[in-house]
Amino acid sequence: MSNSDSQNNRQIREESLEKLRKDLATRERKEKRGPLGTILASALVIVLVVAGIYFFATKDDGAKIEAEDSTTTVESTTMTTATEEPEVTAPALALTRSEALPETVTCEYPEEGGAAREVSAPDTQDIPATGTVNVTLKTNQGDIPMTLDRSVSPCTVNAITHLASNGYYDDTVCHRITTNGIYVLQCGDPTGNGAGGPGFNFANEYPTDEAEDQSSPVNYQRGTIAMANAGIGTNGSQFFLNYKDSPLPPLYTYFGKISDEGLATIDGIAAKGTKTGGSDGAPAEEVRIETAQVN
Repeated sequence: MSNSDSQNNRQIREESLEKLRKDLATRERKEKRGPLGTILASALVIVLVVAGIYFFATKDDGAKIEAEDSTTTVESTTMTTATEEPEVTAPALALTRSEALPETVTCEYPEEGGAAREVSAPDTQDIPATGTVNVTLKTNQGDIPMTLDRSVSPCTVNAITHLASNGYYDDTVCHRITTNGIYVLQCGDPTGNGAGGPGFNFANEYPTDEAEDQSSPVNYQRGTIAMANAGIGTNGSQFFLNYKDSPLPPLYTYFGKISDEGLATIDGIAAKGTKTGGSDGAPAEEVRIETAQVN
């Protein structure tokens, strides 16, 4: 990377840090007045912490990429200009556990805040930890078939299939797409603003529970699906679909893969960019999940 690129990236980080401070101050004031409080308002947000870069999904104007200086830097995750493709050098996320789970597990889904759409909590006992489940997001932009893997993250798969089976995702928009640094389509909030959840949360699973160093990024490869969160243990209903390789810390539960058909659908969505023309925000054309079908 040239000196001018480095200076530009440093300026972007400094400007974004100042904006992050202002956004957080505004957000804190709103949350004190809001009925859901701080927990729900921040519960279902992708927060990316790689080399001091934070990705925030804000309630007012969609998700924005924010940056903050950190004492640890990772060259492979330095933000590039819109015309550059980032060099991804983080190790690939292994898509299987190092040790198999028991055939069934017990899950916990404690109540949290209010639900964006009324839905019961999932079952908690004797949850299968083997095999896969097929779920298809039928959107106005095309189908996104997914295969969810119980063997890596059974409690997550249990929650997502429960929500899908109960119509939680039907007639909801995917409120965020990012086209630089990380490459994701984020869905799962019935309110469409990135702050809604199902009224319960659950713990992180793989790879968080196996990571020796939770600060070192791994490459969430193209086609992987992971949970959005505002910190460990704040998973709810929002998830993100990686349509390109995305270097992230292992703090986002991986739970399945997108089919080739689904990736083609998301590629088409991403090619249109965001509504504002920036690299992070609402898709230029609305992406609405008409139904989420458990096959």
